[in-house]
Amino acid sequence: MRPTDPGSAVRVIAGDCTTEFDGTREQVLRGRVVCLLKPDGTVLVHDADGYQPVAWLTRPEARSVTNDPVTVEARDGDQFLRVTVHEASADVTVPASPAGVPVGTAPDGGPLVRARGAVVNPDSGARYGLPSGATVLDGGETCDCGLPRIRVERGATFEVCLDRACESLDDAVRAAFDREWTCPDCGSDLRILRRNGLLAGCDAYPDCETAFVVPDGVVRGTCDCGLPTFRTASGVRCLDATCDRPTAGETITGP
Repeated sequence: MRPTDPGSAVRVIAGDCTTEFDGTREQVLRGRVVCLLKPDGTVLVHDADGYQPVAWLTRPEARSVTNDPVTVEARDGDQFLRVTVHEASADVTVPASPAGVPVGTAPDGGPLVRARGAVVNPDSGARYGLPSGATVLDGGETCDCGLPRIRVERGATFEVCLDRACESLDDAVRAAFDREWTCPDCGSDLRILRRNGLLAGCDAYPDCETAFVVPDGVVRGTCDCGLPTFRTASGVRCLDATCDRPTAGETITGP
């Protein structure tokens, strides 16, 4: 099973090792190296030269470590990596976390960084997923819980807590737009729903399965098809991403 915990630890094994790799080409290497075992399953083998590892597998399908002697094996499709440790000069496990751009301070005083679509506390391992297009507000703008607030565009501009369990973006969008638009196929109301994403879905479901992903943007008018148009980073578009009707006649309600 592939390890998935992004904030646990890195195991560092250094010493006299034989590294066998079978992938695009087969090679067997021996020397005093450093082998890194990352929480996501990645295995890196570094020697004394340069920045690039002499062998590696990134997020392999499977990884195992056995003892007597310590042996690391990783496999991903047709690629196979084995590191046999003949003599270890170091074998330690050290804390690790994602590294990202600082965006604030946690209520407990720990740092918060933005990395890989989330805000993470490297000290505690707490992770808060970010909606696409979200901006973490700076300048000390925090929720009553002590976490930063974020700004997100989903039909309008919303400012909510970083922790969705504290303040829900879905609830804010629902309060603004639930039943505001009409299904173009059956005339029922469109409801704001969470189904593998934030959707405007037909109230007549399952008799009518019409649903549209609510895009990153602000409502700025009405498409010729009757649905709202959104001003997004890439321009004006209909709520229905497949709609090819002209939107040039939309009514602009803001800058």
